[in-house]
Amino acid sequence: MPRVKSNVVRLKRKKQILKAARGAFGGRSKLWKAAKETVERGWRYAYRDRKNRKREFRRLWIVRINAAAHLNGLNYSHFMNGLQKAGIEIDRKNLADLAVRDPQAFTQLADRAREALALQAA
Repeated sequence: MPRVKSNVVRLKRKKQILKAARGAFGGRSKLWKAAKETVERGWRYAYRDRKNRKREFRRLWIVRINAAAHLNGLNYSHFMNGLQKAGIEIDRKNLADLAVRDPQAFTQLADRAREALALQAA
């Protein structure tokens, strides 16, 4: 088997890691082992937190929708159930935006949800 030198590939990988480690404090941006550990840890956190960001935003939207629904005499679950029964398909992100920026439009949606719930109960 022929001898293989991985000099070019190794230096390219090292350069990539050290570039990603810029901004770290002290040896973490200059020493190979410390920089590699720092960057890999950062990449793990970035991967994890891309998922967590989606969870946190959904929680925030639900809190905002719930607060606006309470102002209109409904709780979150009844409001969402009423929208579903009324055939209104709107996602939580847009509902939360309506709740914050356009309360009158949200009130109209709440009224439609309430009517749909009343029709279903009758």
